[in-house]
This record gives sequence, C-alpha cells and structure tokens, in this order.
Amino acid sequence: MKIYLISDNIDTQVGMRLAGIDGVIVHEEDKLKEALKSTVDMQDVAIVLITEKLVKMCQGFIYDFKLKHKRPLVVEIPDRHSKGRAKDSITRYIRDAIGIKI
Repeated sequence: MKIYLISDNIDTQVGMRLAGIDGVIVHEEDKLKEALKSTVDMQDVAIVLITEKLVKMCQGFIYDFKLKHKRPLVVEIPDRHSKGRAKDSITRYIRDAIGIKI
C-alpha cells in the first residue's frame, strides 16, 4: 500500500518525492476536492497526507470525507510554513502515539 500527498507547496512535494511519496499540488478548493475523491479509486493508496493549509481551506469537506470512507486514511501534516505548532510537535506526536522517544 502506498502513501499519497496532496499539497499546496512545491517544497513539501519535493521533500516527499525524495522519500518515494507521489502526489499533486493544488491551490483551489474544487481541485482539492477532486484530488481527494480520486484517491478512493486508487486501489494501492492507503494513506493520504494533506497539508494544514489545505485542510483549513476545506475543513468541512475533509472531515465529512473521513467519516464516509474507510480507505484511504487522511492525515493532516504541517508544512514548512505552519505556525501553529511547537518545533518538536511531530516528535512529541510520535512519542505519545507509540511510546518511543526519538
């Protein structure tokens, strides 16, 4: 199973691409909805990563999508322009989720 990225930022896409994660860049609400709906048809995609800015743009639709679809799992990720999180928020999230300090 694969991970797929929907981002508004080319830097995030390039970084994820270096890690082997494919994806698209969108800047408009209708394109975001279209990209997210198309992931349901991608049988090999299990997780969709969406940047915070896009989630804020279309919050109601994304939460409704999460409730209606078992697959793919939609995960909100920070990008380099995110301001609302502490600098170690991802590390803390991993530590709280699986109990390992990294």
